[in-house]
Amino acid sequence: MRNDDLIKKLEILIQMHEKGLLGGEVMPEDALIGTVPEQEWPNVLTLGMSLNYQRNSYTLWKMVAQCYLDEGSRWVFDPQKVAESSLDDLRDALLQHRVALQPTRHPEIWHRVSRGITGSSPKGNVLGLIESADYDIAQLQTIMQVQRKADFPYLSGPKLFHYWLYVMESYARISWKSRELITIAPDTHILQATVKLGLCLPEVLRGTAKDREAVASAWERALSGSRFAPIDVHTPLWLWSRADFPPLPAKGND
Repeated sequence: MRNDDLIKKLEILIQMHEKGLLGGEVMPEDALIGTVPEQEWPNVLTLGMSLNYQRNSYTLWKMVAQCYLDEGSRWVFDPQKVAESSLDDLRDALLQHRVALQPTRHPEIWHRVSRGITGSSPKGNVLGLIESADYDIAQLQTIMQVQRKADFPYLSGPKLFHYWLYVMESYARISWKSRELITIAPDTHILQATVKLGLCLPEVLRGTAKDREAVASAWERALSGSRFAPIDVHTPLWLWSRADFPPLPAKGND
């Protein structure tokens, strides 16, 4: 597909998304709206995202919201308190609201990420971590994907890391430097939409790490020099696939 044809189709998809024609008026993370105070969004989003791997995202974030509403378990979203807590107490709180589904692995990840946050942040929270990196994505990549990679399981992976950046921008109002570095997050729906648009061959649907990397790179190349950063097209593509690819109308038509 010629690049200008691809851009035209993306413009149509974005327009469809803005008009609500792709569904998805409620995104998974919307479960936190009206529940979590604005200043707590960075911590809640980051810790919740740390378990957003091979999970139903809508169910996960509903459970996160319920856990936050429970004053007895709300402490699990304070990285400093979690880092100082026992794994048993953390396990009980996370399992109670089914934020954690695996009784050993999931609480250990939550605990490790909390210690990674407090160990990287003068303030002991996610906003402090971001501020220490001067809101610079490249610096955060060095911290979370190189220097302290072991402290951020799942989150340090390219798919979740870049989607986390996008969610932090969208919901926590973080203004990133060099936001063009946020690549598309190549989950199953993105892979399917990419093939549907003809940007990659069907082989990438195998979903291996190399396939996902190839899709992310293909979007970087395709959008280079355009008005879109790769992450700008993530949600329209994701919803288009989830809606089983409704046909794209001619540009400008209602």
